Amino acid sequence: MRVDTTVVESNIHHPTDSTLLGDGVRVLTRTMKKITAMVGVAGSKLRDRSRSVKLRLLEIARIARTKGPLNRDRLQQRYRRLLATTSRVVGQAKRFSKEISEGVKQSADALRQIALEGLRAELDRMASVVRRVMQQTQARVLRGDTHFDGKIISVFEPSAEIIRKGKAGKPNEFGKMVKLQEAENQIIVDYEVYARRPNDADLLIPAIETHRAKLGRVPRLVAADAGFYSGRNEAMAKAMGVKRVCIPNRSSKSPERKREQKKRWFRNGQKWRTGCEGRISVVKRRHGLDRCRYKTEVGMQRWVGLGVISDNLVNIGRMMNRRADP
Repeated sequence: MRVDTTVVESNIHHPTDSTLLGDGVRVLTRTMKKITAMVGVAGSKLRDRSRSVKLRLLEIARIARTKGPLNRDRLQQRYRRLLATTSRVVGQAKRFSKEISEGVKQSADALRQIALEGLRAELDRMASVVRRVMQQTQARVLRGDTHFDGKIISVFEPSAEIIRKGKAGKPNEFGKMVKLQEAENQIIVDYEVYARRPNDADLLIPAIETHRAKLGRVPRLVAADAGFYSGRNEAMAKAMGVKRVCIPNRSSKSPERKREQKKRWFRNGQKWRTGCEGRISVVKRRHGLDRCRYKTEVGMQRWVGLGVISDNLVNIGRMMNRRADP
């Protein structure tokens, strides 16, 4: 068994606090325009503040490219204006939602009324997300609290996370952590999309248990990278019946441990483990797991599952073809 983790990115743009506010204003305004087109002039009149928000975004982008205490003050001033405008848009969205629920804005056509209720639900959902973005902008930009809990990086995919895997070319990735677990013949026997990024070391023992449940026995050899290592994991894996635990311990200074990791079986196991990197590269390039085109967490689960099924079909077909050859 070999196991590794990777990131499947959500289909979102690079997040900044200003662009998140701009996205929220754009969606709320667009939804309120649809409502106005359906109900006419009844109730509150829509005021389109999109142009004002766009100008604030351009000013913030221009000021952010320069540095210095004076520019920081100017940046905070523009953010305050952007937050004030966004707050007015959110307030207007709340009024539209209230008027739909009270029957001020309604349609005589039953199908249009159903569509109107759907737009109201979309207004409520997006307004809630935008309020959270406003809170994190106030904390991060105005108060300097960069460790804001529950940070949102997209109003369209609020569940997406910022994940750092130590890559020089891509230090920050925006999406979900995915575990891929293989057995012989490059067959992926298990995958999992995590709602919140776990510690790799916490995944090893559950992976061995999953291997045993699906294949009827524990693996003879378990190979993973150093992120999966812990003394507890190694001891538990051996107690479960794994003969070879091939996971390097980078922090150990023990001469005995260093000799263990230089043995032929250990080096061969680590060479085989690097196939995980190749498998991840293939499913990303060939089956689209570099970026999820579906929306929401359910869409991410479906996208990754379809990619894994496609890759397994290719590898199972190759294996069966080799066995069929005389």
